[in-house]
Amino acid sequence: MSGTFGNPEIIDIDTDILIVGGGMAACGAAFEAKRWSGDDMKITLVDKAALDRSGAVAMGLSAINTYLGDNNPEDYCRMVSADLMGITRDDLVFDVGRHVDDSVELFEEWGLPIWKDKETEGVALRDGGKPVRSGKWQIMINGEGYKTIVAEAAKKALGIENIIERCFIVKYLLDQNEENRISGAVGLSVREHKLFVFKANAILNVCGGCVNIFRPRSNGEGNGRTWYPVWNAGSTYAMAAEVGAELTMMENRFVPARFKDGYGPVGAWFLLFKSKATNGFGEDYVVKNADMLADYAPYDKAAVVPTCLRNHAMLKEMIEGRGPIMMHTDVAMAKLAETMTPKEIKHLEAEAWEDFLDMCIGQAGVWAGMNIRPEEKPSELMPTEPYLLGSHSGCCGIWVSGPEDIAPAEWQWGYNRMTTVKGLFTAGDGVGASGHKFSSGSHAEGRIAGKTMVKFVKDNAGFTPALKGDIPAIAEEIYLPVRNYLEHKDKTTDEDVNPHYITPAMFQKRLQKYMDEYVAGVSTYYHTNAKMLEVGLQHLTWLKEDSANLRAKDLHELMRAWENYHRLWAAEAHLRHIMFREETRYPGFFYRTDFMALNEAEWKCFVNSRHDPATGEWEMKKVPHIDLVEKHYDGQAH
Repeated sequence: MSGTFGNPEIIDIDTDILIVGGGMAACGAAFEAKRWSGDDMKITLVDKAALDRSGAVAMGLSAINTYLGDNNPEDYCRMVSADLMGITRDDLVFDVGRHVDDSVELFEEWGLPIWKDKETEGVALRDGGKPVRSGKWQIMINGEGYKTIVAEAAKKALGIENIIERCFIVKYLLDQNEENRISGAVGLSVREHKLFVFKANAILNVCGGCVNIFRPRSNGEGNGRTWYPVWNAGSTYAMAAEVGAELTMMENRFVPARFKDGYGPVGAWFLLFKSKATNGFGEDYVVKNADMLADYAPYDKAAVVPTCLRNHAMLKEMIEGRGPIMMHTDVAMAKLAETMTPKEIKHLEAEAWEDFLDMCIGQAGVWAGMNIRPEEKPSELMPTEPYLLGSHSGCCGIWVSGPEDIAPAEWQWGYNRMTTVKGLFTAGDGVGASGHKFSSGSHAEGRIAGKTMVKFVKDNAGFTPALKGDIPAIAEEIYLPVRNYLEHKDKTTDEDVNPHYITPAMFQKRLQKYMDEYVAGVSTYYHTNAKMLEVGLQHLTWLKEDSANLRAKDLHELMRAWENYHRLWAAEAHLRHIMFREETRYPGFFYRTDFMALNEAEWKCFVNSRHDPATGEWEMKKVPHIDLVEKHYDGQAH
């Protein structure tokens, strides 16, 4: 093996387009960029894991949550806006809505089994097949192999020789000749003693959302169990912020209500199986607390009560002692079985299990381990710890240029999905103020970015990247945790307890403790205030200083060290945004107890931030909100 643990081999790679990430957005970008570039440019994809099972769709899914079909993009914009309490970028959401169906139809062509109604069984979506819908926007699939199918298309498009797996990009590099211009990236192999240094004309930053910055509900033997993929370390947000990209809506987070302990999704149970959730005394808590939700008008009048407001009603029951919250799977299945044959009932029971076997095997394990048969007894629901993401029921992320044909002038600067750093693009969880893309929308958005990046590279064909910074010094910085370990490991009898360094695991626990206690985690029932946030920011500032003392005793721990450094950046951005927004815009996700009301007059706006890479200072600002699609939240047709 070339290189050693302390002295990695440095490998230089020049490319035109660099795709950083391996999820649905990355696969979409790879497929589409190759279509438009042909053989005229080099496209390289770098993935921390392996493309077949990378990203949020790693284990599979039982439904595609965004397929418009007979719906229109304007109604899609209204739905997304209502669920996210009125603050979204209509241009970005509309753009996804008008393109997403084409991605879903490609999935089917590539081999993904999509459920069809009895009248059109065997007919492809493109040929008029009607999918089985579990809701207005969702369609059912047999999706255990969903990601492998989509990844295969990306691999065929790029060629396996242009895909580097098990390489963790930890830093983007600006250009030394052109201000605010991306020109490269540096990453470490998590299998060999190698550092990769990339030069690129354009970079797509699609490393997913952020998990494990808050103390999770599952610990001890359940430690590490989360709802969103555990390897999403906030790298998308952290690396963009480090090079000065403007962030938006980083105060937003998602707190999903999920089956307790297994974190199994509830969507199919609510939508397909028509299951109901109640408090511990059998009361429908959303109906019971309807008057309380009226404090957050007009969004309480949405056709579907916003996700955060459903949490708000649930939390009231829990805080006031009327828990636990129960999902009555048994009642739902009994109701469905009233009109079924014994064979159909058996098939229904199989589907109940398959819902989790497709995408969340851990929940099926919890059911089996706790002697729960969903057709016989209910299951407990619980709101999880918070997650940062931009593709599900959350909208934090990076401020990007919108589509030229519909975005207002102040929202577009020439290239769709390009950040405020020239040449740096993003999609999926990376795009802020534009949620409810899910898997299919993230793929479509990756395709949008991929096509635009080809145009950008052609328009900037004369650009020659010149990396800012001394590469050997950057290599030393990346391997500093290794140096810390090798220098100090023999100074204590137990190498895990050492005054000279901190292990990545302990660093993460400290971060999670601060975020949980001061930044509206589960221990405070998601409540915080300005004073708590000030204390939390002080702790994060000290923790950032301590990051220079992280240790790595092997390549896996070096990866963990840099993941947790990225988590710290994402956590700080989240805290600063919550501190800046003086209202409770997302009750049920978090509460500013010093500003408990919704304040439409002063705070129906985007909150944007920028970290200046030259000075290290953060700038916070309001950006005016514009409705491009007329909004109605009363659930009526207009």
